[in-house]
Amino acid sequence: MTMGVAEIAGAVPDPELPMLTLADLGVLAGVDERADGVTVWLTPTYSGCPAVAEMAGDVDRRLRTAGFTGVEVRLRLDPPWSTDLITEAGRAKLAAAGIAPPGPAGPTGLLKLGPTRLAVPCPQCGSADTQELSRFGSTACKALWRCRACQEPFERMKEI
Repeated sequence: MTMGVAEIAGAVPDPELPMLTLADLGVLAGVDERADGVTVWLTPTYSGCPAVAEMAGDVDRRLRTAGFTGVEVRLRLDPPWSTDLITEAGRAKLAAAGIAPPGPAGPTGLLKLGPTRLAVPCPQCGSADTQELSRFGSTACKALWRCRACQEPFERMKEI
């Protein structure tokens, strides 16, 4: 059985969080199939995301390798992406990789300033006795935390 456009595009790993696919992350916003080709819509995690070009190139390459022609990858910025779009499987993969998944972002379009969650469970031991060390981690979407129980540092994906 051959894979369809959505399955192929959705299976592309995210360049910054390679344990997640574009489908897991919720950035695969749609697929339009036409007689003369296909259009894949991606919604970046934020408008200045540096990984968008790589995601688009990977989707294009995989679809062309699978035999699709007339491939077009386009951005869809409305509605905006939210961490609420990360699938349950994606959240489990983040935790398995030692990254605390985000909590609920809540209503879209509202900018939250300050802490968004008081208790962030440690992805290593599960303890809620954790503290934020730095608002910024290895990428703009993550913060650096430490577990006081097991003493392990970990990253937490921020709610957007």
